[in-house]
Amino acid sequence: MPEQLKVRVAKDAGFCFGVRDAIQKARDVAEEHGKVYLLGDIVHNERVVNDLAQENVKVVDSLDDVVDAPVLFRAHGTVPDLWAEAGRKNLTIVDATCPLVHEIHNEIKKLNAEGRKLIIIGDHGHDEVVAIRAQVPDAVIIASIAEADALPRMKKAGVVSQSTQMIENVQEIIGILSMKIFDLRFVNTVCFPTRRNQGQIKEIAPISDVMIIVGSFTSANTKRLHEVSLSLNPRSYMVENANDIQESWFDTAESVGVSAGASSPDDLIEEVVEHLNNLHVESRV
Repeated sequence: MPEQLKVRVAKDAGFCFGVRDAIQKARDVAEEHGKVYLLGDIVHNERVVNDLAQENVKVVDSLDDVVDAPVLFRAHGTVPDLWAEAGRKNLTIVDATCPLVHEIHNEIKKLNAEGRKLIIIGDHGHDEVVAIRAQVPDAVIIASIAEADALPRMKKAGVVSQSTQMIENVQEIIGILSMKIFDLRFVNTVCFPTRRNQGQIKEIAPISDVMIIVGSFTSANTKRLHEVSLSLNPRSYMVENANDIQESWFDTAESVGVSAGASSPDDLIEEVVEHLNNLHVESRV
């Protein structure tokens, strides 16, 4: 006879504190000043961006488009040239950079001051990685084991990582670099919320018949969580919302685990969980 799926939700699924604080700052500033400007989307989630647009949080392509209201620099971090340009234009800046991203900027500057060759483990072109690289001259970005293998031997180097990197990817790359670099200093800048979320997926995925990871396909953080889940449970699916869920995924399933990327809002997760709670499956008993 049909029975309800057992649904397990990761305790800390969804917004990390950096994203939550940045969104709240945007709302507060827009309410106080009538509007606030952003250079690019505040997070990689379409629902959040659309909701904020209704609250006069305006996304622009250039500081030239900022008129009569503050500009908010996003949680991912901002390149120094934009800070300087905003200063020259006498714009009011609201700094919503995640404190943990600020720490990465500080750490790579320290490594640079030690005269080390600088290496960033991260995704090419990602906003956070672009901002980290811009803090120092001549940093190298490597995203994969293959790219680490291709690096030449060197005497002295310092390494940081993008805050949302997969821990296993960072560990494997550091293992390769340690064989190539005589004096290697690695600062583990994978942030605590990322480590915690990946850890919770490692607990839930093996004991669930199906795993659902909620978030935008433009979100590197969400895609990383999906990779972690997929490595432990081949029946792991990434969805943007409840409408993406297919009942065929739950054939012979009795349990489902749910987690979400750091840019996924609570209401989106709640909708997915509600949808799953309304699914019924044929018992295997």
